[in-house]
Amino acid sequence: MIICGGSDAPVERGEPMIEFYAAISRKRVKGFSGEGWHPEQAVSREDALKMFTLWPAYAAFEENDKGSIEVGKLADFTVLSQDIMKIPEPELLNSALS
Repeated sequence: MIICGGSDAPVERGEPMIEFYAAISRKRVKGFSGEGWHPEQAVSREDALKMFTLWPAYAAFEENDKGSIEVGKLADFTVLSQDIMKIPEPELLNSALS
């Protein structure tokens, strides 16, 4: 299943690490997960990464030009201070964007 991630801007801040954290943890920034957060809808880190890279490019019919780092594709990427695929969930929110 292809799921495109994004923010609910201007309702949300639209910060990538907050969106990634919410997708895998189904929690608010301060760790709260109550009614409406649907923990059963949490996705893996791999799927969350695709939700913000490959899958939006696919949905926009731009998968041949964007969405992954490959020869011949446009390069638009972010460098993080930590490996978001391995660190504990709460630390995701402390991963600085460069």
